Amino acid sequence: MPKVELHLHHEGAAPPGFIRGLAAEKKVDLSGIFDESGGYKYKDFWDFLKVYEAATSVLHTPEDFARLTTAVLEESAASGVIYSETFLSPDFCGNRDVGAWREYLAAIREAADAAEAEHGIVLRGIVTCIRHFGPDKARETAKCAAETVGDWIVGFGIAGDEKAGKLKDFEWSFDCAREAGLRLTAHAGEWGGPESVRDALDDLRVERIGHGARAIEDLTLVDRLVKDGIVLEVCPGSNVVLGAYPDWHSHPIHRLRERGVKVTVSTDDPPFFHTTMVNEYNRLADAFEWDEGVFDEIARTSLEAAFCDAQTKAKLLKRMEPS
Repeated sequence: MPKVELHLHHEGAAPPGFIRGLAAEKKVDLSGIFDESGGYKYKDFWDFLKVYEAATSVLHTPEDFARLTTAVLEESAASGVIYSETFLSPDFCGNRDVGAWREYLAAIREAADAAEAEHGIVLRGIVTCIRHFGPDKARETAKCAAETVGDWIVGFGIAGDEKAGKLKDFEWSFDCAREAGLRLTAHAGEWGGPESVRDALDDLRVERIGHGARAIEDLTLVDRLVKDGIVLEVCPGSNVVLGAYPDWHSHPIHRLRERGVKVTVSTDDPPFFHTTMVNEYNRLADAFEWDEGVFDEIARTSLEAAFCDAQTKAKLLKRMEPS
C-alpha cells in the first residue's frame, strides 16, 4: 500500500551498516554502540539518545548527509512510502551556522531529488531544535529554519529529552518559525504525560504532536484534540521497543482512533527499533485487526496533515487511488 510517513528522524534512520562503513572510512571506533548482530545497542531512552548522538558523530560533511539521504530513502521506498517528512537538525549540519546549513541542505536536497527520480519517493524537511541542547541554541536553529523556508523546508519542530526544561522556554523559536511561514509540530506525550501535550498546544501553538500517545490518560485532552483537529504522529513500534508500553496490544493508538483523534503511523528511528513501515502496518493489523480500509484512511489522514504544498499533495493523492 502507498504510505505517508510524517515522523522520521533523518540521522536516526541511518542503517547501522551505513554508519559502520562511514566510521571505518573515518577511522572512528564506534564498536561500543553496536550489538553482536550489528544493530544499535542501548539500554533505555536516555541511553538511546547517547547512542544516537554517537552514531551521528561520524556525519561530518554535506557529502556524508547526501549519502545518508540516499540510504534512508532507499529503505523507506522499499516499504512503499511515497512521501516522507524528515526531521533535520542544523545542530548536526553545520553547527547552526546559516551559511554552512545551506550547504548541507543543498546536498540533502540533491540526493532527495535523485531518490525521487529513481524510487518515486518525495521528501520534505522539518527543521528541528534539540530540547536538551537548550533554548539559546534553539533560537539559532529557528533562524536557520527561517532563512531557508520554502517549498522543501516546510516545518519546524522540537525533539530530544522531554524531561529537559519547559516547552515554554522555546516559545521564541516557534514564534520565529511561525512568522517565517513554517508549519509547527512538537514531540510530546511520549515520556512526558498528557500535560506535555497540553503544553505543546498552549505554549507553542502547534498543529501536530510528535508521538502524543499519552494523551489517552486525559480524556478531556483527547476531546480537545478531536475538536481542534490536532494530528498525532504516532510511532507504536518505537514506543513498545523503548518500553513506554509493554506490548502492541497495550498501545493506545486504537483507543485514540476510536475516540476520533486523527492518528498517523510512523517509524521514528526505524533501524534503532528494528522496524519499517511495513512492519508497523503488519503489527497493527495483528494487534487490532485493522484492515486495508483503516490503513488507507490513515495514509490519507497523513497526506492531509503533511506540511507540503497543495500541488504536491494533489500529485501524491493520485498515486494513492486504486489502479
